[in-house]
Amino acid sequence: MKWITRAHVHVDRVACPWLISRFIDSDAEFMFVAPTLVKKVAEVKNAIPFDAEGVELGHKDGHCSFVTIIEKYSLKDPVLHKIAEVVNAADTGNLDKNPYAPGPEAIASGFSIMFPDDYENLENQFLVYDALYAFLKLQLAKEKSK
Repeated sequence: MKWITRAHVHVDRVACPWLISRFIDSDAEFMFVAPTLVKKVAEVKNAIPFDAEGVELGHKDGHCSFVTIIEKYSLKDPVLHKIAEVVNAADTGNLDKNPYAPGPEAIASGFSIMFPDDYENLENQFLVYDALYAFLKLQLAKEKSK
């Protein structure tokens, strides 16, 4: 399936493609366009829009698109819910709400400088979210074993 969002990826627009490709659509193809073109290009290309103004898979009730996608696709993995807390705090400017939130914010800024091309940026940053997933999975396992 094709998925489309705004160009110049940052926290939510990196985390969402990671979530989509790892847990929803392993054959996902992503497109990045100007914010004003997301809905129009989505219709023309038959793509699912996300993290854009006025789309179903956008920010809702003070939560970022990552949270909306988890809810829409009924993802139950507790590790994904922990990542959602991190991404939500980082993406909504509430860095004080989660101890890990400043990390993705800083990393997203650095990767945008190193890799201004959105596709190259995603390719490189997916490893960050794979590592965050592994770390939080271990943390949850430790909590359960107590």
